[in-house]
Amino acid sequence: MKAIIIGGGKIGYHLLLTLRERGCEVTLVEKDMALCERIAEEAGTDVICGDGTDLGVLRQAGIARADVVAAVTGKDEENLVVCQIAKAGFDIKKSIARINNPKNIPMFRALGVDQTVCSTQVIADLIEFEFDKDVCRIVQTFERGSMLLVEARIDEGSPWLGSFVRDLTLPQDCVLASVLRAERVIYTRGDTQLCLGDAVLIVADREAFKEIKKALHSGGKHHAKNES
Repeated sequence: MKAIIIGGGKIGYHLLLTLRERGCEVTLVEKDMALCERIAEEAGTDVICGDGTDLGVLRQAGIARADVVAAVTGKDEENLVVCQIAKAGFDIKKSIARINNPKNIPMFRALGVDQTVCSTQVIADLIEFEFDKDVCRIVQTFERGSMLLVEARIDEGSPWLGSFVRDLTLPQDCVLASVLRAERVIYTRGDTQLCLGDAVLIVADREAFKEIKKALHSGGKHHAKNES
């Protein structure tokens, strides 16, 4: 796989090292000459000094052969332009953009960027996990923070206590992955019954997470309607 990284900050530098360790062909583009020289010396690889939005620089980096372009500079607008050039000008299969302002995520998606990574949102989720003592909380984030791994604890007041998985009414965009019970992992089936003290792990998007959290605080059991 051929990858081009635009931006030689900490994220770009460590991404370069990680991809190289995994056997990928990687080219890094950075504007700052001093930073280019330092990365080249430390990483033992050539670094192209130039503007990642410049077509000539991208061609020099080998974008015609690239499978993926990752724009990880500190400027959202620059990352967006790089990804748009890669997609529209060179038909790159995958474009990834770092986003510093979470408010820009919808715009980036609407304009065709394949994937976005918002460190602000990820860090916020991690902080929320550390301090959230609720019965339903975020454990980890995936897919640019839009997909969540959620832990729902079954306590004495839980509306799910004693329910079978097949009877739970769950939002559409979520999957009940497993149950942690007394240091044992249970991969759930329809006949799995939720017991006191269980930790239920659910993969869900943000809207589904809100619905699950609301259901667990409703105080009543939620059973799916069976039309058969």
